Amino acid sequence: MKRIPILMWILCSVINIHAQEERKFGITFSGFIKNDFFIDSRQTICAREGHFLLWPAPEKLDANGRDINSKSTFNMLAIQSRLSGKITGPDALGARTSGLLEGDFFAQANDNINLFRMRHAYVKLTWDRFESLAGYTWNPLFVTDCYPGTVSFNTGAPLQSFARNPQFRFTFSLSNLKIIAAALSQIDYTSRGVDGPNCKYIRNSATPDLHMQLHYGKTNAESGTGYIAGIGIAYKSIAPRLESEISPDEIYQVDELVHGTTLMGFAKLTTGPVTLKAQVRYGENVADVLSVSGFGIREIVDPVTGEQSYTPLKSMAYWAEVHTNGNPQIGLFGGILYNNGTRHAMSDQGNAVYGLATDIRTMFRISPRVIYNLGKVRLALEIEYTEAAYGADYNEYYMPDRLVPVGNLRGLLGVYYFF
Repeated sequence: MKRIPILMWILCSVINIHAQEERKFGITFSGFIKNDFFIDSRQTICAREGHFLLWPAPEKLDANGRDINSKSTFNMLAIQSRLSGKITGPDALGARTSGLLEGDFFAQANDNINLFRMRHAYVKLTWDRFESLAGYTWNPLFVTDCYPGTVSFNTGAPLQSFARNPQFRFTFSLSNLKIIAAALSQIDYTSRGVDGPNCKYIRNSATPDLHMQLHYGKTNAESGTGYIAGIGIAYKSIAPRLESEISPDEIYQVDELVHGTTLMGFAKLTTGPVTLKAQVRYGENVADVLSVSGFGIREIVDPVTGEQSYTPLKSMAYWAEVHTNGNPQIGLFGGILYNNGTRHAMSDQGNAVYGLATDIRTMFRISPRVIYNLGKVRLALEIEYTEAAYGADYNEYYMPDRLVPVGNLRGLLGVYYFF
């Protein structure tokens, strides 16, 4: 009789081992090596020695009226090379567990370029209809189901939101509908303020960056076709400062906040031969996602303490993309951005404005590309033209006037090896 429990124990152990083998508990590594070779027709506003291109630098005239920033430049870098570890483990709380740890050599600043940095680090719990994520990954405004497939590492920024944030994210799935809610902080991609880019502004607000999105989509696994569309809203509050210094001997505590709301909509259609994507974004104080934005001082609300009220800068961004689904892939990305000034009129036009590229009124970009895959090797060629109209004078809504457009043409060759 004792043999039956022993045999049952052996059978259960074998089944358990087999199930673990099927789930492949552990870590699976993947990634790629990428070398970028690029040349620009003029000086640019960028990150990591030109690798992350944002927009062309404004005119800078010398004593003879020549534009110093019209000088072309080139570079070669491999800092986008990446290593990912996908982690799976035993169930917990009735949910499947997984995680991702990913890094590259992009670093956090030019001073430490080539050093390994964290790119993603999160843990996921997945039930039948509910999923929770905790860790560092894409800002929800960067929709991973619908983003530009450019060769350039900027992935369409500043027309496309680009940031990764520490966060809690919750997703509820019901048939073809997804409801997403998230609460974020900041670290590498931060708001701008009195002390430049810094995560302390959102920390001192004591309120996380809040997001809510609805996604609806259908896919056909056999044909590889499908569609997805969605809308989203985000609310962010930052504290520009904690004190007002009237004089070195007269300092007051102040309670100041900047509020901003962002709205977003997107759509993607995948057919047999081509894929179409589009997105529109209305943003207030969204410099933390690398867009033309920020905030200004609206007025002094207490002349004794120097306490101030603020108003966010608004912007509208539109982008669309089409690409073939074969090999080679031929694609075209294009978009336009408008800086619409502050939400409220500023009582004193001389008051300070903080943000990113607040002197740009409009910007547009067009970038055709060709991508060819040879096994694990990829060759990708892209031509990217970006034009920005800089202003000098500002009205009470801090909208730039007397515009001077400048353009940059970048030629980019990317060479990848996947593993």
